[in-house]
Amino acid sequence: MENDNSKIMTVAFVCTAAVTGIVIEVLFEALAATFGVVAGWRSIDAVRHGIPVGIGFLVFASLQFNPKVKAWADEVILEVRKVVWPTQKDTTAMTTVVVIMLLISGVVLGTFDFLSGQIIKVLLN
Repeated sequence: MENDNSKIMTVAFVCTAAVTGIVIEVLFEALAATFGVVAGWRSIDAVRHGIPVGIGFLVFASLQFNPKVKAWADEVILEVRKVVWPTQKDTTAMTTVVVIMLLISGVVLGTFDFLSGQIIKVLLN
């Protein structure tokens, strides 16, 4: 089971590192818009691309090579494998019920809103 989970964990850690790099890039861009010093650093391509990639790599390495994180991720994967997912028929039925309830709620709230607006107009006139 470890081999299967290690592939899943590695992909998850790579995705986490990629998202971290994107977040760092966005934060760096926001800081560059606010502070001129950061804008000067951001104009250097090695800094602009190197910092997000470097931090993303550090996040990946810290996740991939930390035994406690790997044990936790292994347990998460094992628990997710135990989940009994609903069938397509059940999902369609539940979605239909939710849509119908939303429509009914919208009509009821719209009616109350309209009636209360009319009552307030009558009271103010």
